[in-house]
Amino acid sequence: MQKTYLKSVEPFKREVNQVSIGIGEYFATGQKVVIHTVLGSCVAVCIYDPERKIGGMNHILMPSNPDINKYDASARYGINAMELLINAIMRLGGNRKAMVAKTFGGANMLMAVSQENAVGVKNVEFVVDFLREEKIKILARDFGGHDSRRIFFHVASGEVYLKRVRSMKSLLAAEQTKLNRIQEQLGEPGDITLFD
Repeated sequence: MQKTYLKSVEPFKREVNQVSIGIGEYFATGQKVVIHTVLGSCVAVCIYDPERKIGGMNHILMPSNPDINKYDASARYGINAMELLINAIMRLGGNRKAMVAKTFGGANMLMAVSQENAVGVKNVEFVVDFLREEKIKILARDFGGHDSRRIFFHVASGEVYLKRVRSMKSLLAAEQTKLNRIQEQLGEPGDITLFD
């Protein structure tokens, strides 16, 4: 599985054509555009037709189907976000049979929620199952953990770059590890030097 991590966002600040998407949004194009978003427990799927260089990204909040009475932001929900993005790419001339995907996110951002009950895990499961059923190959993925992610999708090349943003949970875990190490060292007997 390909992973590309980004040390700096500076190269993207120079890009003229950028589109930022938020929760429940999607964007598709055949132009030289960098689509970017920030993820926590949400999942973003970048779908790309490499033959025609047409692609897009969505930002999924929930894996379930939308409540028909609250249908104002249907792309927040997994099934709609995926279908809307795929259909938008096809309307631009993309071939569904040629599409590939790169997908990211699904972090557990809440300390009180166990990993198996976290919405991020459910989002990841939905996306992986959906892509498998639709026979869209996943070329790269980066899921889970406790860090936020900034995702940059270069539509012209199909490349996706990821920059991790450390969460408070990750910082607390790192501090706890350091504290445990210090306590272990303090508990170990040291050398004794006797003197008169």
